[in-house]
Amino acid sequence: MAAVVLDALIAIEAGRAADKVLKAAFDKRKWPPPARARIAKLVLGLVRHRRQIDWWLDHVGSRPAPLARLVAALALLDGLDKPGINKHLPDLPAPEKRAAEKLIQRSLDHPDQPAAVQANLPDWLMKPFARRFGTSLAAEAAALCGEAGLDMRVNTIKGTRDAAIAALAEDGIIAWPTPLSPVGLRVDGRPPIARSRAWREGLVEVQDEASQLAALVLGAKPGERVLDFCAGAGGKTLAIAAGMANKGRLMATDSDARRLDEAVPRLRRGDVHNVTRRAIGAEGDAWLGRQKGGFDRVLVDAPCTGTGTFRRNPDAKWRTSPEELAHLVQLQARLLDRAAALVKPGGRLVYATCSVLIEEDEDQVDAFLARHPDFRAVPIAQAWREVGSARPVPVDGSHLVLTPARHSTDGFFAAVLERTAPLT
Repeated sequence: MAAVVLDALIAIEAGRAADKVLKAAFDKRKWPPPARARIAKLVLGLVRHRRQIDWWLDHVGSRPAPLARLVAALALLDGLDKPGINKHLPDLPAPEKRAAEKLIQRSLDHPDQPAAVQANLPDWLMKPFARRFGTSLAAEAAALCGEAGLDMRVNTIKGTRDAAIAALAEDGIIAWPTPLSPVGLRVDGRPPIARSRAWREGLVEVQDEASQLAALVLGAKPGERVLDFCAGAGGKTLAIAAGMANKGRLMATDSDARRLDEAVPRLRRGDVHNVTRRAIGAEGDAWLGRQKGGFDRVLVDAPCTGTGTFRRNPDAKWRTSPEELAHLVQLQARLLDRAAALVKPGGRLVYATCSVLIEEDEDQVDAFLARHPDFRAVPIAQAWREVGSARPVPVDGSHLVLTPARHSTDGFFAAVLERTAPLT
């Protein structure tokens, strides 16, 4: 098992995504579920807490190589003693053996650790995180270092939330309603959802509660013409289609045709019939030019740094950079400008990211409104009321801003923008 963890760490440090590395490891050998869970917990725990682990290794005079990091994780994250570490790593070289002896019975936290180390964040992210979270930075960073729960969306085309709860229970999966989404369910741990009847028959789809809310505030109605502008593999497309009760026309576009193709089995399983997929070029194509003012609702779920998904994708925080942020901010602005031309008068554009950075969120919306005086921001409380949610709006501000510590969701942002003037 230790060899699998080490191979995974080396692959992740080489730039491969952690989830794909783990999937490849589990496809190569059919580990039993407890062993898979143990391997994943060790690998992802190491990635989540890398700054603190590396600080401790430096503190005890050891180099932060993969084997040393594994030793530190067994001592600091798992709290193993010398026999416990020897059980997993019986032939430790002398340098790692000395590091293990110095780290046993230590706590991961230490008062001498700098703030960025305690937060397990790259140094450059501390300033934008402080801008977003202020005095809550430590709590939010800790939440982003935690493990994400498993949420599902009930496909109301196929049945009710109560029916989904009952169907999951048949397969021993206990689910309960999410606190914010009226069609959300949450479960403990990582049960085999894809083996359940509820999933096979399209009654549920795995989707974080925050993403469900983005589709909700879009407010797409049956019979409307709606565009999911950056649809990817179709998660939000499916949610929008259910809100439209399969009535009307829903276009799903993306620059990556392969990702759009991934939506096909999901659409079939969900019994969704009102979706048309179309791949578009990075700068658009002739079809987009003919759609000016043609949509009642447009969702721009924009490419972003993914800082709100560090619970699920902890390796992403070590790959992102100030240069990537600058590139993404420019890309988001271009996508918003292109999407704006597609919204009819009185229609709405929802801009969403899975980022917690104000630079990608409120700043992007403010810049858009300055460029497009024919749009206005719809207060999120108003949009929330209009979709008929029985739950109170979960935020106080003008936009939907969700965070793991406050809402137990991914970090997420959505702004509702309405065209107030005819197209020119």
